[in-house]
Amino acid sequence: MTRVVHPIEAESYEILRSRVDTSAFATLTRAVVERVIHSTADISLVDDMVCDEVTLTVAAEALRGGARIVADVAMVAAGITTRPVVSLVASPEAAQLAASAGITRSAAAVRLALAQVGPGAVWAIGCAPTALLELIALADAAAPVLVVGVPVGFVGAVESKEALRASGLPSVSNRSEKGGSSMAAAVVNALLYAEESS
Repeated sequence: MTRVVHPIEAESYEILRSRVDTSAFATLTRAVVERVIHSTADISLVDDMVCDEVTLTVAAEALRGGARIVADVAMVAAGITTRPVVSLVASPEAAQLAASAGITRSAAAVRLALAQVGPGAVWAIGCAPTALLELIALADAAAPVLVVGVPVGFVGAVESKEALRASGLPSVSNRSEKGGSSMAAAVVNALLYAEESS
């Protein structure tokens, strides 16, 4: 099925490509980087993103095969409109687990989501460094097909992304403090749109 691109989106991509050359990137890496720039209007991200084409290819194939998607916050889930997304941070169960275990609600939501979806999911983390660190700690059980680790902020964001890259998990991340829900959703959407056009 071919996705219909709105004229505004097409014009946005024309402007983007007039300002930064992404033509040297491999196919899915280019799709991810361009969609992230498109969603943030931040051209500097062309040099900030850390992607691997083989990893992205495996993730796109897994999504095509029905891999579940988990988001750390509702804002990420809201940005992924073509597939159901599990996001439990706002659930009463996450609040209860966070209080009883002495962890953040974001970390608690990762534990709960893993119990719900099992291994082999695509995890999109755009807000909470603690969610990313919790997922890394649970990596053996989660066996994620892809971790989109782009939490934003001045406290723990860069360190959590460094930990993700050091973990060896299949991932997309960025090096700076930049990040956020729109970036995380954009990465997943780029892979889903590649799935639709394949």
